[in-house]
Amino acid sequence: MSTIVAIHQPNFFPWLGYFDKIARSDVFVILDDVQFPKTGGVWCNRVKMRLAGEARWVTAPIRRAFHGVAPICEIRWADEQPWRIKLLKTLAANYSKAPFYQEITPWLEALILLPESNLARYNMAVVRAIAEQIGLQHNHFVTSSSLGGRGNASALLIDLTLKAGGGSYLCGGGAGGYQDDEAFAAAGLKLCYQSFVHPVYSQFGGCEFVPGLSVVDALMNLGFDGVGRLMRRNA
Repeated sequence: MSTIVAIHQPNFFPWLGYFDKIARSDVFVILDDVQFPKTGGVWCNRVKMRLAGEARWVTAPIRRAFHGVAPICEIRWADEQPWRIKLLKTLAANYSKAPFYQEITPWLEALILLPESNLARYNMAVVRAIAEQIGLQHNHFVTSSSLGGRGNASALLIDLTLKAGGGSYLCGGGAGGYQDDEAFAAAGLKLCYQSFVHPVYSQFGGCEFVPGLSVVDALMNLGFDGVGRLMRRNA
């Protein structure tokens, strides 16, 4: 079988679909050298969690004083401690009654408080630590900046897949809007579709299930072993 390559930006405490992509790939390329948006929020510095029973954004502020454009790998957090402390307080206020809060929190607190000011390196460290803790492969990450990918859109994805030694590219949801399937075929690459179906799990509080949240929600409700089983069952 050919080597399957997945490519994704370094997201902030991402959702389960992100870890499903990690589980399904042989090489996971962290897309860290594409442009970070000058305005607005992105998944690199925000994610949804269940706050007061609803899906709400949790955002870590970044320094936006750069001129022109900047790649993700150059983005730094706006401050070192306040947002981390605020996040811990938010989790305590909203998840203290979750079944695995006591088990997860000491480990998660150390992860949140990582003294890393670079957004990409911080997010990569967090994702790798979570992947390891739930029993997924976590030593197959490589950064796009180290591969030196060229081009835009599909051309960039093709170039990175080839440079990562891939024979297949793992497509995520919503790729059809920008992906040139014929270009992948012309480059000799097979397309694999993730087709992730969000698992429904028990969320404390007895309310209607809220999908698409940070992996933190699943960890609080299922624990390390439970989330690991969920990911391996879906992969």
